[in-house]
Amino acid sequence: MRNLGGVFCFLLLVGMNLMGQTEHPLVFQIDILREIDPTSRLYLSKGLAEAQKKRADLVLIHLNTYGGTVVDADSMRSSILYSPIPVYVFIDNNAASAGALISVACKKIYMRKGANIGAATVVNQMGEAMPDKYQSYMRSTIRATAESHGQDTLISGTDTVYRWVRDPKIAEAMVDEQVVVPNISDSGKVLTLTAQEALKVGYCDGIAESVDEVIVQQLGYPVYSLIQYEPKWYDSLKGFLMNPAFQAILIMIIVAGIYFELQTPGIGFPSLAALAAAFLYFAPLYIDGLVQNWELILFISGIILILIEIFVIPGFGIAGVAGILCTMLGLGMALVGNDLFSFDGIDTSDMSRSVLTVLSGTILGFSAILYLSSRIGQKGLFRRVALLADLEQSVSVDVNDRLLVGKTGIAVTVLRPSGKIMIANELYDAVSNLGFIEKGDTVRVVKFENAQLYVETC
Repeated sequence: MRNLGGVFCFLLLVGMNLMGQTEHPLVFQIDILREIDPTSRLYLSKGLAEAQKKRADLVLIHLNTYGGTVVDADSMRSSILYSPIPVYVFIDNNAASAGALISVACKKIYMRKGANIGAATVVNQMGEAMPDKYQSYMRSTIRATAESHGQDTLISGTDTVYRWVRDPKIAEAMVDEQVVVPNISDSGKVLTLTAQEALKVGYCDGIAESVDEVIVQQLGYPVYSLIQYEPKWYDSLKGFLMNPAFQAILIMIIVAGIYFELQTPGIGFPSLAALAAAFLYFAPLYIDGLVQNWELILFISGIILILIEIFVIPGFGIAGVAGILCTMLGLGMALVGNDLFSFDGIDTSDMSRSVLTVLSGTILGFSAILYLSSRIGQKGLFRRVALLADLEQSVSVDVNDRLLVGKTGIAVTVLRPSGKIMIANELYDAVSNLGFIEKGDTVRVVKFENAQLYVETC
């Protein structure tokens, strides 16, 4: 009986062991093998969301990057720090600049032989260091990221010593050459660590040559299941559309399109360009969950108020100012994730990016208006969109316009409020002094002011 009992216990232990082996840890791999930009941020965001759906035990980022934009790196850093699933990183050669910030945010850092981490100074497009206010923000961000991993408690005899898991000073030295860390960074240069150096100072938890080696040898999972995030083609497209530089260009097209449409009769190319730009601007943000209905309503309301100010109310007053504010707020708030009208928890970097993008686009829009206005009817393609007096000549500017005050003519376009008039078979730019003037109406020049003719219907 004792032998039977022993055999039963042995078989039970073997069965339990086999059952345990069927439940392998699930590792979810996300590749970031490119510049840190909106597309990379999208890859990580969607990858982390998919890892949660798959109930992954851990996320492993396969990283190789020379850096990228601070805003996107900061967003990725926050996603990693607040992920309910532990996130590890395997640095496959490079984790420079923005890549260093992302790596420091991960729970564990593993590096390949010959890999590097550091050089996180904020630079411009020319590779030159930005002013200190930018460096100060980056120093604070990477220092706080290192501090988030906490401290180890070491007891030596009767003494208790607290040591940072990742020394914030070392992280700060990756940004600022003036930060001195004895025996590590005292050369007056921005700190970059090799794999072996990082291992000694706690910025590398192990050296491996592949993702499999990280999982098997470093994490201790000889048997595991691996799911790799596979980006879709529209993820790359959406990432491109959400690039701040491209968004600024879209805002430029919206602003310039609305202006030029108001200067021409009917609905034409400027309206189509503005509508297409608005669609490309809001669509990916709406799909991504950043844009809420009230922000779209705010933007549309702003456009309507501007049209009311131009077409219904003479002059430019409250409706026009309110329309501009609503339009700009709609464009700006669309870039910031929020819960209805609550902006609690919104990162200052997201707000700064939103303001900078909208301002840049608006300035570009007005620059485009000034440039194109000076070329329409004069050269190239723009000659075809101007209304000429005949096939050989454009609007005459040789006469003294002051002498036209009191003369009458015909409106050859709708004046809303600006447009074209014809006096003695010559075309002139003019502005309606009161309300709309329809095409074909007889007009009289009432004044010449700031190099502009002002007319009223007779």
